[in-house]
Amino acid sequence: MGRVGERLFFFPMQQFSSLPGPIGVFDSGYGGLTILSKIREALPQYDYVYLGDNARAPYGTRSFEIVYEFTRQAVCRLFAMGCPLVILACNTASAKALRSIQQHDLPRLDATRRVLGVIRPTVESIGAVTHSRHVGVLATAGTIKSESYPLEIHKLFPDITVYGQACPLWVPLVENNEALGDGADYFVRKYIGELLHKDDRIDTVILGCTHYPLLLPKIQRYMPAGIRVVAQGELVAGSLKDYLRRHPEMDVRCTRGGTCTYYTTEAEEKFSESASTFLNEAVEVHRVTLE
Repeated sequence: MGRVGERLFFFPMQQFSSLPGPIGVFDSGYGGLTILSKIREALPQYDYVYLGDNARAPYGTRSFEIVYEFTRQAVCRLFAMGCPLVILACNTASAKALRSIQQHDLPRLDATRRVLGVIRPTVESIGAVTHSRHVGVLATAGTIKSESYPLEIHKLFPDITVYGQACPLWVPLVENNEALGDGADYFVRKYIGELLHKDDRIDTVILGCTHYPLLLPKIQRYMPAGIRVVAQGELVAGSLKDYLRRHPEMDVRCTRGGTCTYYTTEAEEKFSESASTFLNEAVEVHRVTLE
């Protein structure tokens, strides 16, 4: 049984293979490919399965209940594909679904499997980066509304003040291949300005959405000098590498063949075309349904 808000979800017990398998990486769309790319750079020896719920993206404006329900479906599918470990390479899913899945679902689904997110590894790095102890977060409306970044940062660094700014048009710009176009400049400048207007002491800005690295050239252009911009890919990759080192019982369950298989809930052709924007290479993808 999983709980989100006042609504309850009842799920039957499921049986998954106990054999070693690939590491699963899930995102609501394409942004998680930026995380996957950095993970594969740091840990190329492992096998990976990437699942994008592109047909139901974006998750950023959806309710906690729906994000949880969709994310859980994806996690179950990746478990069924043999993944002993799943990374939620999506800030919205990490903010709205991770804790419920970890606390309520894993004990019933399979207590030996693990699901990890992208927010905690990002937060853990912030204490060593900011000097002013004033931090900004640029993210989707859903991630900002969840207050996951302020909550997680304050757990580790109670002296840090956190300000969030939703950037609702950044994901559409990226997914419509306009990240480097002239039309993106106005909205990049707009959201950065709105964030920094909240506190002129901000010296560190977290990119709290996995799409945003594709906007990094423009973000750096309009971010004032002296403000550090923190992207997530390398942080998550480093955290996963450390996690597997500290958990050899999980490490031995992750197969090593250097392969990566891609799945989408959208049309294969559409995914392949858009994925090339994130990976700079053509990929073969298979279509699946989630329920």
